[in-house]
Amino acid sequence: MTNDTVTLCTERTSFVPVWRETLERHGFKIRVCAPNDLASTPVRDTAVVFDACEDSYDDDDLLTAVGFVRAAGGMPFVHAEDEIEEVVEEVCLGRVSRSEDDVERMGAVLARLLDADRGRRFEFVTVSPRDDEVLAILGDGSASLLKRPIHKADDRSEVIAITLAEDAASVSLELASGVTFELRATSLARRAQGEAAPIDGTRLGARLRALRLEAGLTQAELARRTGIHRPNIARVEAGRHTPSLETLARLATAIGVPTTRVLAED
Repeated sequence: MTNDTVTLCTERTSFVPVWRETLERHGFKIRVCAPNDLASTPVRDTAVVFDACEDSYDDDDLLTAVGFVRAAGGMPFVHAEDEIEEVVEEVCLGRVSRSEDDVERMGAVLARLLDADRGRRFEFVTVSPRDDEVLAILGDGSASLLKRPIHKADDRSEVIAITLAEDAASVSLELASGVTFELRATSLARRAQGEAAPIDGTRLGARLRALRLEAGLTQAELARRTGIHRPNIARVEAGRHTPSLETLARLATAIGVPTTRVLAED
């Protein structure tokens, strides 16, 4: 979500000023629409705050409106001074304000959720409850368990200090051995979004060769199984060529391992 306009869905004139002050303080523009105009209002990639105290909403109407915004790619919030159905809270992921005093808190939540860069900053980094892992949480709430070694300098000795950079874009880990190395949030963001980080061809080739030998296969047999010429397989294993993910998947399948094992860091 990157849209800087927030829609207030209400016909109550007293509702708008309360939210306007908070939202403008966080840098948002305000759009007001009546409940009957929601269908013609742009909602994708933006937030919509529903006034559940609006007389035109019964339980079904509110659920329909909240569900419509979420299904259409928007982010629904609800202001409800009275009780609302649990399913409404579930659809809007608990983003419900209960009073005017609660509006400032929800405004801050909204500002955080609509921050386009939050997924490229660390929120929290610590040693995992499981041995030999580091837990990293990004600002968008995505979390990763990083199996050590997580850096070429990581010698797997005890982590004694974790220091977050001032801009939270990186974190520094200090080990008992005296080694210090840095992790960047953007590398974790790529994993969370399913994007491929740059592949180290030399390390990939070495892993592929080790897995082939472990499976008892020659390059000639692997070539026969995949239809890839043996000299090309030799180039990959020597680190002189980095294959596409499609080609890598063919090689991994022929060896009998998942592609993720070939791409693993250790």
